[in-house]
Amino acid sequence: MPEEKVKKGHYLYAVVSNAEEKDYGAIGIDDGVVYHISDSVVSAVVSDIANRKLRPERRNLAAHQGVLRFLMEETTPLPMTFGVVADSIEAVRKILSLNQNIFIEQLRNVANKVEMGLRVAWDVQNIFEYFVHVHPDLRILRDRLFGRSQTINQNDKIELGRRFEQLLNEDRETYTNQVVNALEQSCVEIKRNNCRNEEEVMNLACLVERDMQKSFENGIFDASKFFDNNFAFDFNGPWAPHNFVDIDLKVDSQE
Repeated sequence: MPEEKVKKGHYLYAVVSNAEEKDYGAIGIDDGVVYHISDSVVSAVVSDIANRKLRPERRNLAAHQGVLRFLMEETTPLPMTFGVVADSIEAVRKILSLNQNIFIEQLRNVANKVEMGLRVAWDVQNIFEYFVHVHPDLRILRDRLFGRSQTINQNDKIELGRRFEQLLNEDRETYTNQVVNALEQSCVEIKRNNCRNEEEVMNLACLVERDMQKSFENGIFDASKFFDNNFAFDFNGPWAPHNFVDIDLKVDSQE
């Protein structure tokens, strides 16, 4: 294990159920050696860093995710939020002690599972024109407002936009329910995350047993058969279960 140095920080990547003291080599942020700090029940996966105020730069985020991917090859870790740094090994063990019960509970919940992501988007050139085409009432409203001789006013634009947004959300709900129903048998839990833009139909995080990943993929292919070429399916993973870990991390008040 690396020697303790004055003012050295310990960056936390994850917590794992393995209490064995071990290291994984120089795979961490700034090529730091990644190793375990244990309280004899669970272990924090850490590396030593000189700068305790890390910026969420691409290289740092990539290193953080790289460590998690490495851990996923042998276990399912509880991923820490980017940027958690403890002052000393004793401070890390204090975090493990203060949060031990919740760590054990959540490690049990995600044991032998992985997170898979699924995004579905409308693959169309203009989402509003697409909705005008598939929703006659929106087309009628558009034609009524824009068919007037006078210039369309702000209230008309608001009315049209409100109706478009209503239909957008209704269609998202319908399509998401359809996909979730198709995937439920292959998932332990499914979370519906917010869509990032108007074109996105759904953004699902799925907790899947490791030996059910093929069944999950088959479920996606089966669900996609009910959608036409105006929809694009994109699934990814396996990942550490970020969306299924909820820890309000307790730290020593003096840290």
